[in-house]
Amino acid sequence: ATVTETVFENRFMHVQELQRMGADIELRGHTALVRGVETLSGAQVMATDLRASACLVLAGLVAEGQTVVDRIYHIDRGYDCIEEKLAQCGARIRRVSRGQYPHAASVS
Repeated sequence: ATVTETVFENRFMHVQELQRMGADIELRGHTALVRGVETLSGAQVMATDLRASACLVLAGLVAEGQTVVDRIYHIDRGYDCIEEKLAQCGARIRRVSRGQYPHAASVS
Protein backbone atom coordinates (compact mmCIF):
# COMPACT_ATOMS: atom_id res chain seq x y z
CA ALA A 1 0.00 0.00 0.00
CA THR A 2 1.06 3.58 -0.54
CA VAL A 3 0.12 6.27 1.98
CA THR A 4 0.82 9.93 1.21
CA GLU A 5 0.60 12.57 3.95
CA THR A 6 -0.34 16.06 2.79
CA VAL A 7 -1.36 17.76 6.06
CA PHE A 8 0.95 16.98 9.00
CA GLU A 9 4.60 16.69 7.99
CA ASN A 10 5.62 14.56 11.00
CA ARG A 11 2.79 12.05 10.69
CA PHE A 12 5.14 9.13 10.04
CA MET A 13 7.24 9.55 13.19
CA HIS A 14 5.95 6.20 14.49
CA VAL A 15 7.13 4.23 11.43
CA GLN A 16 10.49 3.47 13.05
CA GLU A 17 8.63 1.99 16.03
CA LEU A 18 6.54 -0.21 13.73
CA GLN A 19 9.72 -1.30 11.96
CA ARG A 20 11.09 -2.34 15.36
CA MET A 21 8.12 -4.71 15.50
CA GLY A 22 8.93 -6.13 12.06
CA ALA A 23 6.81 -3.94 9.78
CA ASP A 24 8.13 -3.50 6.24
CA ILE A 25 7.66 0.23 5.65
CA GLU A 26 9.80 2.45 3.45
CA LEU A 27 9.56 6.23 3.73
CA ARG A 28 10.05 8.42 0.66
CA GLY A 29 9.47 12.02 1.66
CA HIS A 30 5.80 12.38 2.55
CA THR A 31 4.94 8.90 1.24
CA ALA A 32 5.10 5.56 3.04
CA LEU A 33 5.35 2.33 1.05
CA VAL A 34 3.86 -0.42 3.21
CA ARG A 35 4.39 -4.09 2.38
CA GLY A 36 2.48 -6.77 4.27
CA VAL A 37 4.36 -9.12 6.57
CA GLU A 38 3.37 -12.49 8.02
CA THR A 39 3.68 -11.38 11.64
CA LEU A 40 4.72 -8.52 13.85
CA SER A 41 6.78 -9.18 16.97
CA GLY A 42 6.22 -7.62 20.37
CA ALA A 43 8.73 -4.92 21.26
CA GLN A 44 9.28 -1.90 23.47
CA VAL A 45 8.13 1.10 21.45
CA MET A 46 7.53 4.80 22.13
CA ALA A 47 4.47 6.80 21.16
CA THR A 48 5.03 10.28 19.74
CA ASP A 49 1.46 11.54 19.44
CA LEU A 50 -2.20 10.54 19.69
CA ARG A 51 -2.44 8.64 16.41
CA ALA A 52 0.92 6.95 16.92
CA SER A 53 -0.25 5.77 20.35
CA ALA A 54 -3.36 4.17 18.91
CA CYS A 55 -1.40 2.67 16.01
CA LEU A 56 1.21 1.11 18.30
CA VAL A 57 -1.38 -0.29 20.70
CA LEU A 58 -3.26 -1.91 17.80
CA ALA A 59 -0.02 -3.25 16.33
CA GLY A 60 0.82 -4.65 19.76
CA LEU A 61 -2.50 -6.47 19.88
CA VAL A 62 -1.80 -8.37 16.66
CA ALA A 63 1.92 -8.88 17.37
CA GLU A 64 3.31 -12.13 18.70
CA GLY A 65 4.61 -11.64 22.23
CA GLN A 66 4.40 -8.65 24.51
CA THR A 67 4.57 -5.03 23.41
CA VAL A 68 5.22 -2.16 25.80
CA VAL A 69 4.17 1.27 24.53
CA ASP A 70 5.94 4.06 26.41
CA ARG A 71 4.51 7.59 26.63
CA ILE A 72 0.99 6.21 26.32
CA TYR A 73 -0.42 9.39 27.89
CA HIS A 74 -0.79 10.74 24.35
CA ILE A 75 -3.68 8.34 23.76
CA ASP A 76 -5.70 9.81 26.62
CA ARG A 77 -6.22 13.03 24.63
CA GLY A 78 -8.47 11.24 22.16
CA TYR A 79 -9.53 7.87 23.57
CA ASP A 80 -11.25 7.71 26.96
CA CYS A 81 -10.54 4.50 28.93
CA ILE A 82 -9.14 2.81 25.81
CA GLU A 83 -7.58 -0.08 27.73
CA GLU A 84 -10.92 -0.94 29.34
CA LYS A 85 -12.74 -0.84 26.01
CA LEU A 86 -10.11 -3.01 24.30
CA ALA A 87 -10.13 -5.43 27.25
CA GLN A 88 -13.89 -5.84 26.73
CA CYS A 89 -13.03 -7.05 23.21
CA GLY A 90 -10.60 -9.62 24.60
CA ALA A 91 -7.36 -7.61 24.57
CA ARG A 92 -4.79 -8.21 27.28
CA ILE A 93 -3.74 -4.65 27.99
CA ARG A 94 -2.82 -2.77 31.14
CA ARG A 95 -1.12 0.43 32.19
CA VAL A 96 2.22 -0.02 33.87
CA SER A 97 4.79 2.26 35.45
CA ARG A 98 8.29 1.69 34.03
CA GLY A 99 11.31 3.62 35.27
CA GLN A 100 11.71 6.85 33.35
CA TYR A 101 8.41 6.22 31.55
CA PRO A 102 5.72 6.23 34.24
CA HIS A 103 3.02 6.19 31.55
CA ALA A 104 3.25 2.94 29.61
CA ALA A 105 0.90 0.23 28.40
CA SER A 106 1.69 -3.45 28.27
CA VAL A 107 -0.07 -5.14 25.35
CA SER A 108 -0.09 -8.83 24.52
